[in-house]
Amino acid sequence: MSNKGYIQVYTGNGKGKTTAALGLTVRAVCSGKKVFMGQFVKGMKYSELKSVEYLPNFTIEQYGKNCFIYNEPTQDDIDRAVRGFKRCEEIITSGEYDIIILDEINIALFYKLFTVEEVIDILDKKPESTEIILTGRYAPQEIIDKADLVTEMAEIKHYYYKGVKVRRGIEN
Repeated sequence: MSNKGYIQVYTGNGKGKTTAALGLTVRAVCSGKKVFMGQFVKGMKYSELKSVEYLPNFTIEQYGKNCFIYNEPTQDDIDRAVRGFKRCEEIITSGEYDIIILDEINIALFYKLFTVEEVIDILDKKPESTEIILTGRYAPQEIIDKADLVTEMAEIKHYYYKGVKVRRGIEN
């Protein structure tokens, strides 16, 4: 088995990018690995925040206020994202975690909360054995090019368009 850490991207307009990253988290923690998830844009109390109570060696931090995916970010949203980005850079370069998930970082890039060049710079600083997962729709081509694995989740059909609201434990 290889100890090399790769860069993975989960993107696309389909549901399940964060969920896939959380599935990888369960697998990793159950094999003895230490996982960190920094959630950009998100500040709402999603059910996955409770997972740290059940999964040893798993840490989640949020760098958002609410969720502005369909609105323009405020200065507070931008400041939170920039602070979170600096925190994630510290986490990545520390070598403390085996896997680091930058959840919704592609959305943060889409809204220009920081630059693609800044993200690539910290990806270049990662320890050889650290795996990094970047999630969120609208992954920029430069991030796709940098990645070793890219999965695009395509929405084929979604019950949201039939009026189904967010359900606890499924979408939240």
